[in-house]
Amino acid sequence: MDVVALGESMVTFLPARPGRLADVPSFDRGIGGAESNVACALAAAGHTARWVSRVGADGFGDHLIETIGGYGVDTSAVGRDPHRPTGIYFRTADDRDTDTHEVVYYRAGSAASAMSPGSVDEDALAAGRVLHLSGITPALSADCLALVRHLCTRRADRAPLVSFDVNHRPGLWKDAADGPGVLLDLARGADLVFVGEDEAAAAWGVTGGPDAIRAALPEPATLVVKQGSRGATVHRHGEAPVFRAALRVDVVAPVGAGDAFAAGFLSATLR
Repeated sequence: MDVVALGESMVTFLPARPGRLADVPSFDRGIGGAESNVACALAAAGHTARWVSRVGADGFGDHLIETIGGYGVDTSAVGRDPHRPTGIYFRTADDRDTDTHEVVYYRAGSAASAMSPGSVDEDALAAGRVLHLSGITPALSADCLALVRHLCTRRADRAPLVSFDVNHRPGLWKDAADGPGVLLDLARGADLVFVGEDEAAAAWGVTGGPDAIRAALPEPATLVVKQGSRGATVHRHGEAPVFRAALRVDVVAPVGAGDAFAAGFLSATLR
């Protein structure tokens, strides 16, 4: 495998028309998951990609495996949990950045939240040139945190390059104050880290731009600082930082843009 991505995916219910969740009469079904998004985009770009996770032994789990597999992603290492459900969530039709946007998650106690160092096939995780993780997984449970800590621990026998997208989601943490410190610690153990400039300011209080973020996070061999519509800056050990301006595009929706960016950067890294 070129890339193995570990993380929870959920069935997404998208409203048939705009409005409050209280008023929307029907929903269309989709899928959502940062890590599987990256795997699907990489498969579409011609890479071999595997998604590792757990889903319930239910129809929603079937739908996730079949849909993600339909993009050409290997799903053979996805576990089925007979006792816990597949996570789902509902959202309104408007963009996340608006005041009226609503998202309701039903993921507490999900099959994926039970992932742990003992429940995931380490051989499946180690089979890629790159192992891609995000800061969403450690927020799901103490077991998930233990798993990501294990995978981000620097050791002599660590085979794949570990890619970590900070993906700070304060609402997922049982205690929102715990998230920033945990994510910084995990990022320090990765080889390649993606973080938004605004994200670093919100999570860690680092406001001095890419150089200040690099000073706070010197360990990863490659640090990619996303700067929104301006572009991105890459810091690599032993090299001067490189800035590239963003492409000019018509924005359809911001959801998933970070996952697409990570997939593009990983594709270029592999090539």
